[in-house]
Amino acid sequence: MKIIFATNNSHKLQEVNQILGPAFELATPRDCGITEDIPEEQPTLEGNALQKARYIHERTGMDCFADDTGLEVAALGGAPGVHSARYATDGHDPEANMSLLLENLAGAADRSARFRTVIALILKGKEYLFEGEVRGHIAELRSGSEGFGYDPVFVPEGYDTTFAQMSAAEKNGISHRGRAVAKLADFLKACTE
Repeated sequence: MKIIFATNNSHKLQEVNQILGPAFELATPRDCGITEDIPEEQPTLEGNALQKARYIHERTGMDCFADDTGLEVAALGGAPGVHSARYATDGHDPEANMSLLLENLAGAADRSARFRTVIALILKGKEYLFEGEVRGHIAELRSGSEGFGYDPVFVPEGYDTTFAQMSAAEKNGISHRGRAVAKLADFLKACTE
């Protein structure tokens, strides 16, 4: 099944490809001639995911899905949340984002956090939402070189290593995006049977 994944983030594309497997052929917006930035102007993850999926669907008419992910930190009132990718700057600067996060958490006793991913799917003109979540805490120092984004500072519940210290397969088995994509995959497989 061919479907557009509304992202130009190569890390996300690789991660989702690994989870969905060979039954799905993912196309990107660039593959469809869409080179501009896809707007993300909504106040919620659900709103942003839907906005991105609708943007692609309106321009291609093809089945597509989009995700939005946020890191929600209890001691920061749920921040950075929907602003996770642009927490420190307007650009996507993971190092600056992590530095600001660690600075804002300096001395905090409660370092609990959760990652949430919401996927919006448009299939045959109908809209569907899928959500994945993983709870954990923010480490005091960066550790590991795998993954991307906040992975070097996020330690999932039940583990003593960050996402960035895990293999892709291990992370995908427990991550927020992995859980949301698994729900999407189950739904798509059921629709194509």
